[in-house]
Amino acid sequence: MQNRPDYSGQSVLVVGGSSGIGNGIAQAFRAQGADVHVWGTRASAADYAGIEGSDLAGLGYTRVDVADFEAVAAAPAPFERLDVLVLSQGMVLYRRAEFQTAGFRTVVDVNLNSLMACAERFQPQLAAARGSLLIVSSTAAYHATMGNPAYGASKTGAMGLTRTLGQAWAPLGIRVNGIAPGMVPTKMTEVTVKNPARADATLKQIPLGRFGSPQDMAGVALFLASPMAAYVVGQTIVVDGGLTL
Repeated sequence: MQNRPDYSGQSVLVVGGSSGIGNGIAQAFRAQGADVHVWGTRASAADYAGIEGSDLAGLGYTRVDVADFEAVAAAPAPFERLDVLVLSQGMVLYRRAEFQTAGFRTVVDVNLNSLMACAERFQPQLAAARGSLLIVSSTAAYHATMGNPAYGASKTGAMGLTRTLGQAWAPLGIRVNGIAPGMVPTKMTEVTVKNPARADATLKQIPLGRFGSPQDMAGVALFLASPMAAYVVGQTIVVDGGLTL
């Protein structure tokens, strides 16, 4: 973490920050001095104990179902001031469930529609702090996603939302940007990274020769929310080790 931006005195909320990429981003901001709170799906932080990729030490926690937009609107603000909002919620359904209307709608509600619900909920606080909104999408926005039409469509939509909110909210003092992770071992990517044949085939497509990590994504998040990116608006940075090249 040496030479990374200092977030001492700043408040950060990471939606979907209880595990995986979101958790890595949350802990990175905490390591740089921020007061960090996360939203997750389980009843309490204690329910994540022992789960791989989940470290809630030093983080505030609230259970919020982001697919319930009334619950998002009613959720208590964890801080009086909010400097950085990271939207890292996401889900995927396998066995062709996303080809059914119910499954498609469920995934889109979590991966796309809830982004707007959360952004709207905290826009006044971000404007007051002249803060940053970071949207985590996926390199799935750049290619077809075999067997997962809702996931691909929602991540493409998330990138479009980043552009549009970036344009609309910059005059309010809010910088909106995004991160498009490549293949990062999380519970959502287990079907690939824990299958030797699939994992090997994927690694052969990555010029850096390794999977990404939540820490790789966190470094870009720290940059985008910092004064170093003061003139960056509406951009989604691909962080994939060269996979999409």
